[in-house]
Amino acid sequence: MNVLLRNIVKVYEQFPALEIEEWSIKSGALWGLIGPNGAGKSTLSKIIGRLEAATAGEISYDGNPYTTQLQKEMTVVFQKPYLLRTTVWENIAYPLKIRGYGTKEIKNAVEDILYQMEIGPIMHQKSWTLSGGEAQKVALARALVFKPRLLILDEPTANIDPAAVAVMEKMIRRANEEAQITVLMVTHSLQQAKRLCKEVAFMHRGKIVEAGPTEQILYHPSSALTKKFVQGELLID
Repeated sequence: MNVLLRNIVKVYEQFPALEIEEWSIKSGALWGLIGPNGAGKSTLSKIIGRLEAATAGEISYDGNPYTTQLQKEMTVVFQKPYLLRTTVWENIAYPLKIRGYGTKEIKNAVEDILYQMEIGPIMHQKSWTLSGGEAQKVALARALVFKPRLLILDEPTANIDPAAVAVMEKMIRRANEEAQITVLMVTHSLQQAKRLCKEVAFMHRGKIVEAGPTEQILYHPSSALTKKFVQGELLID
């Protein structure tokens, strides 16, 4: 899914949180959003995912305005997953059921993603009994099972164990490369951006300072501000 942002502004109580003149995400891309805390990364991801409204500006999806049909073709995964109070199986099956998939299709799709995400042994566990890493894997499995055209991830691997991170990164990469799912991922980890993202956008004070191929942005940035950030310097006002 192609996404184009023009003149996006978000204001909270007269405080300008976002000012994005223009930015495009091409279909099949895997973008990473990086930047210090408070840069506007999560706000931008929520606006693109239509979970929050911009104060001004417009976003088009494949050249069209947002519609209820588009809503069925995109999904968002947060750092703290929101799971239904039921079993792992039912959580993963849910997006297929509401989209009208048949019983056999649901069974096959859920079994496949359970295997790929290495969570088959916990399929009958209740969501509230899961560890943090297990819950995040279930949330990602639920997001991927219906093969969305746009997947938005807001620090989905923060504070979970390395083994779970490795599985999730593998699945995100596979979804992007094999299913051509367009991915936008907010990450606090430059190492993760290096491993996973094809392109990176650096944000600061609600603006995209610099965006482009990952190697260029992280190793050869043109902005002095980007260079300071990727070298680990504190960005103090």
